[in-house]
Amino acid sequence: MSDAPLVTVYGTTTCSYCGAARMLLTRKAVRFEDVVIQDGSERFEEMQKRSGSRTVPQIFIGNTHVGGFDELCSLDKSGELDKLLAG
Repeated sequence: MSDAPLVTVYGTTTCSYCGAARMLLTRKAVRFEDVVIQDGSERFEEMQKRSGSRTVPQIFIGNTHVGGFDELCSLDKSGELDKLLAG
């Protein structure tokens, strides 16, 4: 069993940044929960409460709110993403 934190990606099927975030995580062989949301849905409300934002994607590593794709990409480039993923 892995000690790696659960990664959650809230997004839509039509958002290019959501797709890019999924691709980055997949390329790094990170298993993640892909939560496809719609405005007004229960999962959308959950995302808003957790992140404080209405925009997608919203990415969490464990309970740490990473932000969107730009923030995820910055963490990856700096090497900090691997540290967060290691737990």
